[in-house]
Amino acid sequence: MIGSAGGPLAGIRVCDLSRVLAGPWCSQLLADLGAEVIKIERPGEGDDTRGWGPPFLKDRSGSPTSDAAYFLSTNRGKRSVTIDIAHPEGQRLVRRLAASSDVLLENFKVGGLAKYGLDYASVRDEAPGIVYCSITGFGQTGPYAHRAGYDFLVQGMGGLMSVTGEPDEVPGGGPMKVGVAITDLFTGMYAAVAILAALAHRARTGEGQYIDLALMDVQVATLANQAMNYLASGQAPGRLGNAHPNIVPYQAFRASDGHIILAVGNDAQFRRFCEVAGRADLAEDDRYRSNAGRVANRSTLVPLLADLISARPRREWLDALEREGVPCGPINRVDEVFTDPQVMARTMVVGVDHPLAGVIPLVANPIRFSATPIAYESAPPVLGADTGAVLREVLDLDDRAINELRSAGVV
Repeated sequence: MIGSAGGPLAGIRVCDLSRVLAGPWCSQLLADLGAEVIKIERPGEGDDTRGWGPPFLKDRSGSPTSDAAYFLSTNRGKRSVTIDIAHPEGQRLVRRLAASSDVLLENFKVGGLAKYGLDYASVRDEAPGIVYCSITGFGQTGPYAHRAGYDFLVQGMGGLMSVTGEPDEVPGGGPMKVGVAITDLFTGMYAAVAILAALAHRARTGEGQYIDLALMDVQVATLANQAMNYLASGQAPGRLGNAHPNIVPYQAFRASDGHIILAVGNDAQFRRFCEVAGRADLAEDDRYRSNAGRVANRSTLVPLLADLISARPRREWLDALEREGVPCGPINRVDEVFTDPQVMARTMVVGVDHPLAGVIPLVANPIRFSATPIAYESAPPVLGADTGAVLREVLDLDDRAINELRSAGVV
């Protein structure tokens, strides 16, 4: 059994029928927390993201394997079991695995699992206490319910791209997606929270339940302050580039040798910035004294600050502002992130042994427990690596039965 014996979710088993990102992000988080996650994959193919490269993981000889870095980012700590759910015997196996599990996670299209007898109603008949979580693009109800949903589409439809990027009238302006599939990631995290809440409910009542999670719902929910800005004012917010809709100055500025981020969160910080910049008078100007004034007058203030900041190099600004407690920072490339002393001190890269590649680097989970630290005991699995072991351990099948299933193409 994979799963940290000392983790807070030790003893919880997840039957994971999800693939790509939102579902696997959820199940990886549950695995990090100690749950046993059994990832059901298509024989011979597996999760789509195994092929989403380059780059691909390299084996010990330096040759590329069949697993892309994308797959590695979201599947550690799981057991890979290959089962053909189009085969009646494969359906029976998955139902038996689900009946022995606490959670079933899936991200098929609405109604997609019913024809396999793996929908909630069918699984609940054999496992009434199951926590069954469905992730779709648009949810189980509504006019878009049967549409396929992808992160990029939902970033656009859910309003995120209308507030991301430079304004239309600025060179290079126009809608821009976020650089990672943020809606998928948020949905995976909401799914994990929902599953944990449903497990807590079951612990009190003995009742399982169904969870309906939609990327579109999540995207609308995570508009956060931008959504409330609209609901409170009736005015749809627009794109401000790197600027903040409610705080000024809170954006990127170009220094003489590159960009810095200035993140002034209150009036006292603004006064200290003005002193460092040699323009203490700006903090006494009635237009800029308060944040509300600075937001109302950003069109005159920001160009003044841009001129001031452009006159000095980045390092000079960062050192001086840091000494005065004014929030600021560089804009790091990804390679610079992993050499940042803070990131290194927090051990945000961990090494995990992979059967084909030896020790491989993975990004650590950001949760830090005092009593149940996360253990990185298992790399993302090779396709089907755990099929035999899981069928023996969980379903009590013998080698003869497993070999017959293999011969029939069921596993």
